[in-house]
This record gives sequence, structure tokens and C-alpha cells, in this order.
Amino acid sequence: MKVLEINNLSFKYKDSEKLIIDDLSLTIDKNEFVTIIAPSGTGKSTLFRLILGLIKPQKGTIEVVKDDNKNIIGYMPQKDSLMPWRNILDNTSVGLELNGHSKKEARKIAAAYFKDFGLEGTEKYYPYELSGGMRQRASFLRAIVNKPSVLLLDEPFSSLDALTRRKMQTWLLELCQREKNTVFMITHDIDEALLLSDRILICTEVPYKNLKSIEVNIDRPRSYETTLSSEFIELKRSILNILDALEENDRGNS
Repeated sequence: MKVLEINNLSFKYKDSEKLIIDDLSLTIDKNEFVTIIAPSGTGKSTLFRLILGLIKPQKGTIEVVKDDNKNIIGYMPQKDSLMPWRNILDNTSVGLELNGHSKKEARKIAAAYFKDFGLEGTEKYYPYELSGGMRQRASFLRAIVNKPSVLLLDEPFSSLDALTRRKMQTWLLELCQREKNTVFMITHDIDEALLLSDRILICTEVPYKNLKSIEVNIDRPRSYETTLSSEFIELKRSILNILDALEENDRGNS
């Protein structure tokens, strides 16, 4: 079942003649984890803004297919964007309030997730009292507590140090394997993409038009040990070769 469907999408900013996205089409199926890898400045975050409806395309359609009578999109940005004046429980439940739940009911629903998210005991803490990794967990819970049809992750761990990032990648891997979320993620980290994803889309030209799709045929459940397997290393080599060829092509055209 398709959850996200993009057809013939084109976009450029008003003050520019240059297209960022040109006739792009893609689909994401229910329970699929799909990641885009592309160089900086190629419009990955712009694509997410289009999906969220924050900006409008010049051409094409974006459809989030209703799943269990909902078409909610969850979004987790690069920085946690937690509200400093609300405690962690109230931060994680704010989306539920916006979707019609009473404050009491929203808190009860969000609180039920705290143990699984490793947040138990932080309910009354404020964002400044938590580590970067814990704030990202809270941000992720806020994005997922409404049980969205699709969850957009925009480089969710890029601001974390290497050790915390690895811990968070392992945590997210275990969570998504258990909950079977539908996820569309942006990252520059090839290891992260391979560890988490069912499919990786690589931008081979700018503007976005044809995304090269690579199936990550590595058995689940996965763990961080997966990154040491021959399958993982071979897939990583293939992606690096594609990105190197793209960089060479860009230099040749400059």
C-alpha cells in the first residue's frame, strides 16, 4: 500500500530561474523506511517543505494516502525545536492537543510512551536540563505520538557528537523495527542510511529528477554489528562510487 505518492513535481523559488526539483516522481509504501542521500545544497529539505505543505510546487502533486482514516505527517527537524517554556511531557503532548485531545488526555497518551523512549523520569524536566540525545528522543516522540501515516526525518542526528549519534541510530533502528513505522529520512551519513533503510534514493543530478534507487537487501533485525558485514561494506562502496561519479561530473560541467 502506498503511503506517500509524488507525481511530476517541479519547484523553483520565485527569485530564481533555476529549478530545484524537475518532474520528480516517487512513492513510499506502508512500513517502508526510505532515505535520500545527496550533496549539500541540492534541495533535500525543500522537498520536505513541499511535502509538509509549507511551500507550493509549480507543477505536480503530493498525496499522503490515508492510513486508518488519518493522513497526518510527522516531522522531526535537524534540531529538536522543543519549546523551552514547556516541560518534556507537555512538549511531547502538544501535537495531540493541537489535534483535539484535552490537555489531560494528551499528557496521558504521551506519558505511556516515556518508558519505551528511554524518557521515564524526565516528564517534569525542561529541555535545557536534558542532554542532546535525550532532547532528540523527546522530539522524536512528539513527532510520532499522533501515529502519523509517514514520518519525515531531516538529518535528525547531525547535530549530535559521534558517540551520541551512534547510540541514537541504534535506538531508532530498534524502535522502527518494532513499531513498523513508515519513514522518509534525509541524511549525509551513508552508514546511517544503510543501517536503517529498506531503500536508499541517491540524487544523481540537480535539479532533482531521476533518483537512483538502491534496495538495502540486508536481513532484519539489524544491529550495529551489521555495519561490519560484507553485504553492508559492498553496498557502501557502491553508493560512494555513485557519489564520486556525480562529483566528477559536476567538476567537469563547472
